Amino acid sequence: MPLIWAAISAHGFGHAAQVVPVLNALGRRIPGLRTILRTTVPPSFFQNRLAIPWELSPTRQDIGCVQQGPLTIDVETTWQEHARFHATWDDRIQAEVDAMHRARPDVILADTPYLAIAAGAAAGLPTVGLVSFTWDLVLSEFPAPPNIDGETLIRAMRHAYGQADLALRITPSPHMGVFTRLTDIGPISDPAPSARDALLARLSLRPGERTVLIGFGGIPLGSLPMTELESLSGHRFLFDGPVPPNNPKFVSTQSLPFSFKTLLASVDLIMSKPGYGTLVEAVTLRTPLVYVRRYNFADEQPLVDYLHQYGRGVELGGADFSAGRWEPALTAAGNLPAPSVPPPPASGAEEAADVLAAYL
Repeated sequence: MPLIWAAISAHGFGHAAQVVPVLNALGRRIPGLRTILRTTVPPSFFQNRLAIPWELSPTRQDIGCVQQGPLTIDVETTWQEHARFHATWDDRIQAEVDAMHRARPDVILADTPYLAIAAGAAAGLPTVGLVSFTWDLVLSEFPAPPNIDGETLIRAMRHAYGQADLALRITPSPHMGVFTRLTDIGPISDPAPSARDALLARLSLRPGERTVLIGFGGIPLGSLPMTELESLSGHRFLFDGPVPPNNPKFVSTQSLPFSFKTLLASVDLIMSKPGYGTLVEAVTLRTPLVYVRRYNFADEQPLVDYLHQYGRGVELGGADFSAGRWEPALTAAGNLPAPSVPPPPASGAEEAADVLAAYL
């Protein structure tokens, strides 16, 4: 039976959200397809999302970034963890090669661990990167501490990435010069059907009240400026974190009988950082997005440019976000006209599946 080895970065859920539609599209082409998910993304993410038979092999594939919540990157600790990761590089490569030889997959798909690419090459297996950024680009934004040779680490990452047989660059993405063969594919977006009527009935909204989904991805936001937001009328906040009890203005998404993807497709406004999955789905759904930037992450500017070209977006500054000064941004986003330019077709998953099917 055909088998694909999917190595997935576990820095949030964005990489897994890109891989799942590709695997589902591939499963529609290749009868009996199975996948090994080589990742520390929790199995609950793949349940009810991934339609082909899968086995989770929870092994760390890369460091990503060490963060203090979704908006703040601990730069020094990030570099230290990368240095530790690379100190045992040869052992990590051998462990991956041995696991690949035992599983005998037909192709390695990596989004975006460079470890899996280097190991796939060493194992003599076809290796394809699925990329909206690479970790060398991310680390290039951060100054390394004096005791760490950042340039050597970045060169090692680039050497590993360069061993891929092919990279599929997802729209929108930054420039990537590290791959010897690179093919551009369309956006990957797989929104759920709307359950707007059921959501509105569940919330018993007041006339004119707007629903705002606050979700910052797989790295959770610990709290909101609840006291400051109490006086903000006309909005009902759906939050994937803790909310005060018996306060109808704030609703825990865990208390609702809808998945996060269904809520994305059902609300009036979304608030998030400019992460790939949420932003591209907001554009596909034509839902306004209020975003809080980090200003030091490699794919952020292409994503923001894409949002403003094809969708509806308003930036909320970090200080205003923390202080609860949300009303101007929420009002501006809610009043934005419908985009005049349609987004590119969300064809990335199907295009990637077409390419990968040739290896199976």
